[in-house]
Amino acid sequence: MPKVIKKNVKKVPSLFQSLIPIFVIAILLGGGYGYLKIRIEVLLILAAMISGVLAWRLGYTYQEIQHGIIHSISKGMPAILIVISVGILIASWIASGTIPMLITWGLKIISPQYFLVTACLVCSAISLFTGTSYGTAGTIGVVFIGVASGMGIPLGQAAGAVVAGSYFGDKISPFSDTTNLAPLASGANLFDHIKHMLWTTTPAFILGLVVYFFLGLKFEGGASVPQIKEITDVLAVNYKFNLLLLIPPAIVLYSVVTKKPTVPGMLISSMVALIIAILYQNMPMKEALGSTVFGFASNTGVESVDKLLSKGGMRHMMHVTLITFCAFSFAGVIQTAGMLEVLLKHLMKFAKTTGRLISTVCLSSVSVAFLTGSAYLTLLIPGELYSPAFKKMKLAAKNLSRSIEDSGTVVVPLIPWSVAGVYMSGTLGVPTTEYFMYAFMNYFGIVIAMFYGFTGIAIAPKVAEDETVIGS
Repeated sequence: MPKVIKKNVKKVPSLFQSLIPIFVIAILLGGGYGYLKIRIEVLLILAAMISGVLAWRLGYTYQEIQHGIIHSISKGMPAILIVISVGILIASWIASGTIPMLITWGLKIISPQYFLVTACLVCSAISLFTGTSYGTAGTIGVVFIGVASGMGIPLGQAAGAVVAGSYFGDKISPFSDTTNLAPLASGANLFDHIKHMLWTTTPAFILGLVVYFFLGLKFEGGASVPQIKEITDVLAVNYKFNLLLLIPPAIVLYSVVTKKPTVPGMLISSMVALIIAILYQNMPMKEALGSTVFGFASNTGVESVDKLLSKGGMRHMMHVTLITFCAFSFAGVIQTAGMLEVLLKHLMKFAKTTGRLISTVCLSSVSVAFLTGSAYLTLLIPGELYSPAFKKMKLAAKNLSRSIEDSGTVVVPLIPWSVAGVYMSGTLGVPTTEYFMYAFMNYFGIVIAMFYGFTGIAIAPKVAEDETVIGS
């Protein structure tokens, strides 16, 4: 008799089953990470295991679940490569004297009262022209954190200003990958999308600057002049400063503006910085090269300066990579089993008016960010899912692309277990839980987007069948 092959029938998860991973991750991360301070990697793996069992009960084999995890992790590999490259970059820039020189300039030029406003504005300008929040925070952002440390400004507030500025530019820059991905997922035109985003991003950014201004008024004293002088004097003794040290950042800026691949540009910049460290700063070659792996170890004898400069290295970035693997493993399981799609479809039932639809999109993007920790998925999944609803309500696709950027791209760095959150906290040396409340632009935009949805302000009707053409 011929052998009967049983086909593996997969069940569609119910709403209750789809909610289980959310409850699990909320309890584990809220109680385990937030209250008990358990390592986040363990909690994410446990959440992935529980979700995996649920997926298995729905009819998915281990091989299918594993494939989903690998597929999910592969989406984060470009970001991981940048993270590792930034670790090399930071260590080499400190060794060459580039970062110490920029910190010295900042301490001498920037007023403590206007530090937060300045940090946000400078980071926004750089990320606008380069299109990268990672590169901005990993270079000039590190410098601002160093200046804040020297001035006695709370690092949580400083990091919040850096993150907000870095994501303002990244959000509306035509060079940014997320800015290009949002209209692609929604069926809108890139430049229409950018212009439409100004309605929500500009007021959110200005409101953030106003708050930074008032927060900065209390920093009139900041660190005492002798403290700042001590730091600048120690840096001047241990490094030789010259405009030559601006070559490494100039290489990164050139490679990004000319749309050259990010990682090669960072590595070339790091190589030049190491050459400067060896030939100009007289640093032993073995020590200079070793710093790219283990991080730069400052030995000036002044604790505040040593703490300020002991950063970078690939090893320092490994915890970012590890959390990324764990988070994307969890995301891969719930996506493979179709749980995320079920949740978003049920949310869709709430969207009966324009205000509800915009709010549902924002809530969905935040949910995807919370569950997956991926900026790309916060754009792709809601963008593809809600596109028909916007067409049905005769609303322009750029309303959708703007909404998912307002609530997806900029929310991810505020989540401790996301790729961006781990990167920002690791690079700046400030926990996500300390800076997220001060990244005002990142969440003011969500409130403004929902307000526009219910009032009809800046909500564009659909005027063309093909909305990928500029002017639609």
